Amino acid sequence: MFKLILKELKRHSPFTGLGALTGIIMLIFFINLPYKISYRVFYILHPLHVFLSAFVTSSMYLLHINEDKKRKIVSLILIGYFGSVGIASISDSVIPFLGEILLDMPNTGIHLGFIEEWWIVNPLAFLGIFIAYFKPSTRFPHAGHVLLSTWASAFHIIMSAGINIRWYLYIIIFLFLFIAVWIPCCASDIIFPLLFVKLKRRSGKSLIK
Repeated sequence: MFKLILKELKRHSPFTGLGALTGIIMLIFFINLPYKISYRVFYILHPLHVFLSAFVTSSMYLLHINEDKKRKIVSLILIGYFGSVGIASISDSVIPFLGEILLDMPNTGIHLGFIEEWWIVNPLAFLGIFIAYFKPSTRFPHAGHVLLSTWASAFHIIMSAGINIRWYLYIIIFLFLFIAVWIPCCASDIIFPLLFVKLKRRSGKSLIK
């Protein structure tokens, strides 16, 4: 399992780096966006991220279990929910918040969607699980999930900025965006659901189907 995790992290690092770069571009163009607008944009991107994360996490679990999925509905719901909402909160909110504190931004604050906008975030998580039950898929939703996570993290930072950022700070922010997406998203989509299944040996192929 450990070797598989390392392989998947290595496979996903180039695309994650590209995603982090798009997040930096968003920061450059939207850094002076008013708080209310950046807040609303965050709460468009974050719920969509949770939806895709729930869909991919649930799909990954369903595609690798060796039992009748009807007997695994409770497990599916728990894995899909906590693997998406929990890890998406770390990716979109907790890690960016730590970066904001490190950079001493003026409007730091953590925004946990499943509490702050629970009526949007939680139903979308369950919708992702529901769709995955009938039509599981991982490859393209995973790519979309990575980009949405990057952009949500970027707008969490924009909410806290309130001022122009010196150019060299973008390098630090890039690293935070990369880490915020790379490890949590792979954990959510790949590592977490596979902790609950017995994997067959795979000949170097990606676990994302």
